[in-house]
Amino acid sequence: MTKFKIIILFLLPFFTGFLYALSVEPYISSLPKGSDLSILVQSVESKPKTLAKYKSDQFKQPASTQKVITALAAELELGRDFRFITRMQTNGSISNKQLNGDLIIQLSGDPTFTREKLKNMIIELRKKGIEKIAGNVILDTSIFTSHDKAEGWSWNNLTACYSAPPSAAIIDDNCFYASVIPGKIGGQATISTSSNIPVQVTGNVKTIAKNSKDINDKYCELDVTYSDKNRYHLSGCIAASSDKTALKFAVINGVEYFSTILKNELKQQKITYTGSLLEHNQRANTQLTLLASSQSELLSELLTVMLKKSNNLYADAIFRTLGAHYYNVQGTWRNGGDAVKQILLKKAGINLENLVIVDGSGLSRLNLVSADKLMEILQYIAAHNTQLRIIEMLPIAGVDGTLQNRKSFNQAPFKETIRAKTGYIQGCYNLAGFIQKSDGKYVAFVQLLSGYHADSQSEPQNSAIMRFESEFYKNFIN
Repeated sequence: MTKFKIIILFLLPFFTGFLYALSVEPYISSLPKGSDLSILVQSVESKPKTLAKYKSDQFKQPASTQKVITALAAELELGRDFRFITRMQTNGSISNKQLNGDLIIQLSGDPTFTREKLKNMIIELRKKGIEKIAGNVILDTSIFTSHDKAEGWSWNNLTACYSAPPSAAIIDDNCFYASVIPGKIGGQATISTSSNIPVQVTGNVKTIAKNSKDINDKYCELDVTYSDKNRYHLSGCIAASSDKTALKFAVINGVEYFSTILKNELKQQKITYTGSLLEHNQRANTQLTLLASSQSELLSELLTVMLKKSNNLYADAIFRTLGAHYYNVQGTWRNGGDAVKQILLKKAGINLENLVIVDGSGLSRLNLVSADKLMEILQYIAAHNTQLRIIEMLPIAGVDGTLQNRKSFNQAPFKETIRAKTGYIQGCYNLAGFIQKSDGKYVAFVQLLSGYHADSQSEPQNSAIMRFESEFYKNFIN
């Protein structure tokens, strides 16, 4: 009898992983004090088994794991074959190389629209014999209305390219580059932009010594402010260097930016107009004649870019489009959030009523989700992946997207095994995705970590979270 007990006690550690949920607490000690963690790990099957669970019902900021919610709602509502379409139309007719009426450009909020696509559409007008427009050129922005920036976006990040507002008028990602070249120490830096970018960038940037001990230099930071008509001003300091610094800024006023590029392209193609260039933001039911059109890639391809590269512009343009499409009204942030909840409730049976969904990208710090609800979404995605194919869109550890260089996962046994959406905003390190085991089956996991701040000056800032991830998730590889 004693021998039998000994055998049971010896084998117990090998069976606990199958019989009981793994305790998370021992791994939390590797995180800095003040960190607040939610974890949920489940098998993927008709009756999922909980493999690890810790504070999974708490609400936290999702950051870019929000994009998984956006992706599922978009697949269910818009369909994989959906495309954004930009149209050039008219309420008039063509005769004697003249368009007698208005040229109406119906913008769709296409996040992939480019200057090259615009040029090709205008060339198409020339092919139809149009050299003069006897009327106005109208930008129809009625697909969206209200603010182009969501509530809860950090005000000091609004000029960053990753915060480019998803207006109806998007061209070349609504971003542009500016270069700052340091001068001599104590002198002014030189600021420049490409000549074909319709923005104005001025500056008063001081060049300081690279390792200056001066207290004034220590707190003299490079800063940018903006005003109407896409005017930007750089101020502060930059360290002396032989290299130029490339900065990527968001276009704050999409309509102004698009309008200026449109004027230049019409001029290049020698098409004139007698009226004005106007914006119309009200829906109209007038019968129009199509002159030219341009479309995006399929939604499935857009979602792949959105998830792998964590593209905020794609996510928020799709989010606002969901509001417009589901309710058949002009898209706003509010009806986008309501649409996502209704779509997932009615088409997937997932109730997100208590969640706060402000945008599609996760940029807003007002968003609130729980690991429990994100897990419901992952389980639905896995159960319907033959139709959705969303798992294949996620970043692959050590291979591509935002997991390509994540130190906790870019080596064996995690490399090529984990597919997950990352989520980062200051203090948050989140994950939502899947671990593929050696038998091909998946384990789904959600990690929502907030309040993270490295408390050691002797090691890299992210070493604690990377150590936690590599040690904790290796329990689920096999």
